[in-house]
Amino acid sequence: MEKLMRLIPMAPLLLLLCLPFAFAGHDYNQALSKSILFFEAQRSGYLPHSQRVTWRANSGLNDGKASGVDLVGGYYDAGDNVKFGLPMAFTITMMSWSIIEYGKQMAASGELGHALEAVKWGTDYLIKAHPEPYVLYGEVGDGNSDHYCWQRPEDMTTDRHAYKIDPSNPGSDLAGETAAAMAAASIVFRRSNPAYSSELLRHADQLFEFADKYRGKYDSSITVAQKYYRSVSGYNDELLWAAAWLYQASNNQYYLNYLGKNGDSMGGTGWAMTEFGWDVKYAGVQTLVAKFLMQGKAGLHAPVFERYHQKAEYFMCSLIGKGSRNIQKTPGGLIFRQRWNNMQFVTSASFVATVYSDYLTSSRGSLKCAAGNVAPSELLSFAKSQVDYILGDNPRATSYMVGYGNNYPRQVHHRGSSIVSIKVDPTFVACRQGYATWYTRKTSDPNVLTGAVVGGPDAYDNFADERDNYEQTEPATYNNAPLLGILARLGGGHGGYNQLLPVVVPAPNPVVAEPNPAPKHKLTPTPASSSSPITIKQKMTTSWNHKGKTYYRYSTVVTNNSDKTVKDLELSISKLYGPLWGLTKSGKSYGFPSWLNSLPAGKSLEFVYIHSASPADVSVSTYNLA
Repeated sequence: MEKLMRLIPMAPLLLLLCLPFAFAGHDYNQALSKSILFFEAQRSGYLPHSQRVTWRANSGLNDGKASGVDLVGGYYDAGDNVKFGLPMAFTITMMSWSIIEYGKQMAASGELGHALEAVKWGTDYLIKAHPEPYVLYGEVGDGNSDHYCWQRPEDMTTDRHAYKIDPSNPGSDLAGETAAAMAAASIVFRRSNPAYSSELLRHADQLFEFADKYRGKYDSSITVAQKYYRSVSGYNDELLWAAAWLYQASNNQYYLNYLGKNGDSMGGTGWAMTEFGWDVKYAGVQTLVAKFLMQGKAGLHAPVFERYHQKAEYFMCSLIGKGSRNIQKTPGGLIFRQRWNNMQFVTSASFVATVYSDYLTSSRGSLKCAAGNVAPSELLSFAKSQVDYILGDNPRATSYMVGYGNNYPRQVHHRGSSIVSIKVDPTFVACRQGYATWYTRKTSDPNVLTGAVVGGPDAYDNFADERDNYEQTEPATYNNAPLLGILARLGGGHGGYNQLLPVVVPAPNPVVAEPNPAPKHKLTPTPASSSSPITIKQKMTTSWNHKGKTYYRYSTVVTNNSDKTVKDLELSISKLYGPLWGLTKSGKSYGFPSWLNSLPAGKSLEFVYIHSASPADVSVSTYNLA
């Protein structure tokens, strides 16, 4: 895919709490499961015994052989059979970021193990593609010859030439993005596979050095990529992006200094963005650096990091329509950037809005827009609106995730999905035969590409479910990757931890570690009877030792069980010996937080507190039902 960029140059913290409303209407955990499953349909190489997409089989088994290197594995990017390095690496970066932020929610829904497998399938390939410190293979196959044919991956007869970058033919954008992917993935595997994590970080360091030392655009070296994944933004954004991820993965001050010293000259503090994706990384860099600033890590670079921060907020404000220049939306409310695979921008932007909302809540900050200050919850509400649109809340009542809901695309622009499985009919499908026999069929795909997010509707919410409508019906791995994190966040609420504290990704196959011994009564109901209109439930969610003292973090959920709206709520809280977030104190009682003035029927709010004692005594003092 080819796209143009819109750039406009312009001259200690504690816990995060849930939003005070419940998400409803869609099964986000089911959508998460399906969106991860899609990556199994995109696998190249020898498929494992655990493969759940059973209509696929082994493919691309000689990749790299002609070049004397093993390049078997990895992912096909979209509906074709080419392995493009730049979008594949970005996909892995975004999957990893999703797990880093919301791995606890994925574990709770039983999907963390599958998510880790999806990342590792990609990073195993990236390790193979980096056989020497200053050599990186960035593409297998050629888009032109591949697009001439319509074949199952298992039947490929197209050229599988491997293309690389090296000091004589550099590609700082490709090497930088691959460094970012491996650094982010090293965080993901730090706990469950420390040796593998260290190996990934070693590759990331080498690739960053390669990218920074031998500068150049990768598509000037791998020219066959220009028609499909042209690097319009250049490589400065990837160098900053990689430095941000390497700092987060290693805590090496070199990378933090790199961001500080090069932020102005490389555009990190200068570009005010209205998009984020596999080509243009500035909004992602700005979001991460803003996080470092909120964490108090900027040090001497604080003035520069503040400029990154301002540009991050510019992007967030543009998403919710409260900036000085706002992102275009369809009449149905979907972000619209371009007709060709617009959904990639929707999911990427929605993900950074989600994490930025949580960063702000963790730091007890607000978003500063041209239209005034905005509560962090508004960013998450925006992200939810985009996800709900994708899942079917739109003028066409169409789910743009294949296999979710009842009305979803049936004629997906995807070779493997549109041709009968080789396991059902092993008859060879020749290059052009696939077009004549399968591509032109006006019937549903024989294989459901479960979880795939397609390109989506046009600027007026119109969509044609036709296989040859590749602008709207072709899926892509980088459409799905950012969506994993948002779906986990919406499906599981907040996991009860501070987004600004050091990341600990839980073990997969949801094994929940036992917390430190806690005081008695981990669950404390309100003294009122079970028939009370308002119930209060508390639980200890985590604990830790500091200087010989054990601290406990408690989550308290207040639920309106009546069929009316609760107003003027006042809670009495005694035996509280630490900080509390999520309520407003007035005299000796506590009321709704500043962003909430009532609690609708059936809804809940959550507040949290920390102290080194048993749960505080929480009870309802007064309220009104309206």
